[in-house]
Amino acid sequence: MESGPAIFAGVVFALFGGALLMWTGTRVRRGEPVAQGVGQVASAALASLVAVVALGLGAYCLTRL
Repeated sequence: MESGPAIFAGVVFALFGGALLMWTGTRVRRGEPVAQGVGQVASAALASLVAVVALGLGAYCLTRL
Protein backbone atom coordinates (compact mmCIF):
# COMPACT_ATOMS: atom_id res chain seq x y z
CA MET A 1 0.00 0.00 0.00
CA GLU A 2 2.71 2.46 0.93
CA SER A 3 4.82 1.87 -2.17
CA GLY A 4 2.17 3.36 -4.50
CA PRO A 5 2.90 7.02 -3.67
CA ALA A 6 6.65 6.39 -3.77
CA ILE A 7 6.38 4.85 -7.23
CA PHE A 8 4.20 7.72 -8.45
CA ALA A 9 6.53 10.39 -7.05
CA GLY A 10 9.61 8.64 -8.39
CA VAL A 11 8.17 8.34 -11.88
CA VAL A 12 6.99 11.95 -11.90
CA PHE A 13 10.40 13.25 -10.78
CA ALA A 14 12.21 11.03 -13.29
CA LEU A 15 9.98 12.07 -16.19
CA PHE A 16 10.25 15.76 -15.31
CA GLY A 17 14.02 15.61 -14.90
CA GLY A 18 14.55 13.69 -18.12
CA ALA A 19 12.26 15.96 -20.13
CA LEU A 20 13.86 19.12 -18.73
CA LEU A 21 17.35 17.82 -19.45
CA MET A 22 16.41 16.91 -23.04
CA TRP A 23 14.67 20.26 -23.59
CA THR A 24 17.63 22.21 -22.20
CA GLY A 25 20.09 20.26 -24.33
CA THR A 26 18.02 20.85 -27.46
CA ARG A 27 17.73 24.59 -26.80
CA VAL A 28 21.47 24.95 -26.15
CA ARG A 29 22.42 22.91 -29.23
CA ARG A 30 20.22 25.10 -31.44
CA GLY A 31 21.59 28.28 -29.85
CA GLU A 32 18.15 29.36 -28.64
CA PRO A 33 17.60 30.93 -25.22
CA VAL A 34 16.69 28.61 -22.37
CA ALA A 35 15.01 31.39 -20.38
CA GLN A 36 13.90 34.75 -21.70
CA GLY A 37 15.95 37.72 -20.49
CA VAL A 38 18.65 35.66 -18.74
CA GLY A 39 22.15 34.81 -19.90
CA GLN A 40 22.30 31.56 -21.85
CA VAL A 41 25.08 30.01 -19.79
CA ALA A 42 23.44 30.83 -16.46
CA SER A 43 19.99 29.64 -17.50
CA ALA A 44 21.32 26.43 -19.07
CA ALA A 45 23.37 25.69 -15.97
CA LEU A 46 20.44 26.28 -13.62
CA ALA A 47 18.02 24.24 -15.75
CA SER A 48 20.54 21.40 -15.96
CA LEU A 49 21.06 21.49 -12.21
CA VAL A 50 17.31 21.34 -11.56
CA ALA A 51 16.98 18.44 -14.02
CA VAL A 52 19.76 16.46 -12.36
CA VAL A 53 18.27 17.10 -8.91
CA ALA A 54 14.85 15.91 -10.14
CA LEU A 55 16.42 12.77 -11.61
CA GLY A 56 18.22 12.16 -8.33
CA LEU A 57 14.99 12.57 -6.35
CA GLY A 58 13.27 10.17 -8.72
CA ALA A 59 16.01 7.60 -8.23
CA TYR A 60 15.85 8.11 -4.47
CA CYS A 61 12.08 7.56 -4.39
CA LEU A 62 12.29 4.48 -6.55
CA THR A 63 15.07 2.90 -4.49
CA ARG A 64 13.10 3.33 -1.26
CA LEU A 65 10.45 0.78 -2.22
